[in-house]
Amino acid sequence: MVVYAGALALDITGPIEVFDTANRLLAPSGVRYRVDFVSADAPLVRTSSGVIVEASPLAAGQGPIDTLLVPGGWSLRSALEDRELVAWIGRAAARSRRVASVCGGSFLLAEAGLLDGRRATTHWAYCEAMAGRYPGVTVDADPIFVWDGPYVTSAGVSTGIDMALALVEADHGSELALSTARFLVLFLKRHGGQAQFSAVLDAQLADHPPVRAAQEWVLGNLHRPLPVAELAERASMSVRNFARVFRREVGTTPGQYVERSRIARARELLETTDLPIGQIARRCGFAAPETFFRSFGRSLGLTPKEYRHRFQMLSPAGLVDRHHETERTLL
Repeated sequence: MVVYAGALALDITGPIEVFDTANRLLAPSGVRYRVDFVSADAPLVRTSSGVIVEASPLAAGQGPIDTLLVPGGWSLRSALEDRELVAWIGRAAARSRRVASVCGGSFLLAEAGLLDGRRATTHWAYCEAMAGRYPGVTVDADPIFVWDGPYVTSAGVSTGIDMALALVEADHGSELALSTARFLVLFLKRHGGQAQFSAVLDAQLADHPPVRAAQEWVLGNLHRPLPVAELAERASMSVRNFARVFRREVGTTPGQYVERSRIARARELLETTDLPIGQIARRCGFAAPETFFRSFGRSLGLTPKEYRHRFQMLSPAGLVDRHHETERTLL
């Protein structure tokens, strides 16, 4: 694992605890994991939370590597500007059987040119920035981790643990991976993607005035049916031209934008109120609770009841949005 000053401790310790636990549960004849740390900041590397990692210099990381691991961190910007670090990752990847990243560590893989032409993921708060900075990478914002060839990229922070369990399963089979997950009190395969943790409303208003007017109308009238013809009329455009311009400006169809906006409002109400789920469905414009359940599950991989149980007490109104804006300042 290559580490650097300001890396997130959980990005580092999460995966290695999985490997250590797997070692302890492995049959005596099994091939065990050995984790070595290297860093341009050797020998003592301070993580963002103050945990100190003892590492060898980058030059010590010679010879074949089974798995190269790259964490993310609050200091990601400075890590990306460290040409020595980025170049070392590129060279080390060439002699690795597989390369894995946790959270924003995928930016370092992309900076080294390793993800061009491949699918990858990263923390939900970074996905838009990653897609803009590395247009050759297909960024998938929802999965817990993405495995494309020898490259495995995981999403936000704790998903490095999910990814490490998948690596154990690939190396030693599902029985050891399941035993490791049970001992660590984890799900072997977490339910749902990381979209459930993203900002309440991730769709930005367009700069194009007619399209923006239609978007604002949607957000103020989610309780109503919102056919495309009505939105086009609000924008003073033909239906065909409105649909074309809307997709160009917003990156999605009007119908998809309406559904995403309804789901975003429903999430907000589930987090911040005790309203019955049927009433939330009506307030958000779903004709029937069944339609709401299908749309919600398709978007987030959870039922509305499961979402409320997870997030009502943990995410006070506005907390997620504020956290999102804090994360976005890193890049």
